Amino acid sequence: MQEKTNDLLKATPEQLLYAKILEKGMYLGLLILFITYALYVFGIMDPYIPLDKISNYWSMNVHDYLEHTGIKDGWAWLGMLKYGDFINFIGVAMLAGVTIICYAAIVPTLLKSKDTVYAVLAMLEVIILSAAASGILAVGH
Repeated sequence: MQEKTNDLLKATPEQLLYAKILEKGMYLGLLILFITYALYVFGIMDPYIPLDKISNYWSMNVHDYLEHTGIKDGWAWLGMLKYGDFINFIGVAMLAGVTIICYAAIVPTLLKSKDTVYAVLAMLEVIILSAAASGILAVGH
């Protein structure tokens, strides 16, 4: 009975692959966050919003903030990576997107083991998460 329980607790190959990619992606994302934060904090890159004016925006809702600053919503931040307060979005996007990479990576392993239902679910997860990240499913800010 104990041996059967231990067998049930072992991770499957796709679980191990998912975890391996997730771990590496998480560490890479954190490293990028630390580096880009240092670029901002130490003034190596100028911010879009000067530090002495940040407190003016704290009480605003998102709509008013975007309107007053001229910042566009969605993926427009990609065009603002020359600013220290936007470059950190690279690490955030990396951390948010690593799950998509994990699911995409396990699909071949699931298909190889003839686990078609889980392979289809993983592919659907990739499609849904990618659509959500792209802004196709956006309904506001």
